[in-house]
Amino acid sequence: MSTRDELQIDPARLADWLQSDPALQVIDVREPHERDAGHLEGSRHIELNRLTEEAASVDRERAVIFYCRVGSRSTLAAEAFRTAGFEAYSLQGGLLRWADEGGALTPEDGTVAEH
Repeated sequence: MSTRDELQIDPARLADWLQSDPALQVIDVREPHERDAGHLEGSRHIELNRLTEEAASVDRERAVIFYCRVGSRSTLAAEAFRTAGFEAYSLQGGLLRWADEGGALTPEDGTVAEH
């Protein structure tokens, strides 16, 4: 298994993890218009291009899961945070896969916006 594969967490695993740890650090790295269209309830929003300057606000002692539309931007974020010593993951398939597999979006009528 490659390091890239170990970074990926599938939607079902994330849903289970959120059930057992509602305070899990979940960070949306998409652009503001994407976030406004629909997002995971309880997640933080830090655009990918702001992650470096906001990194100190992420708890290094707890796991962090990043997500974006399809998983490419969140994989970059997870790789960078892993390199910096965080237990970091990327939502495999992104918010599109989350929604396709029945995951809830906020607001209630939320959608997955185009990038």
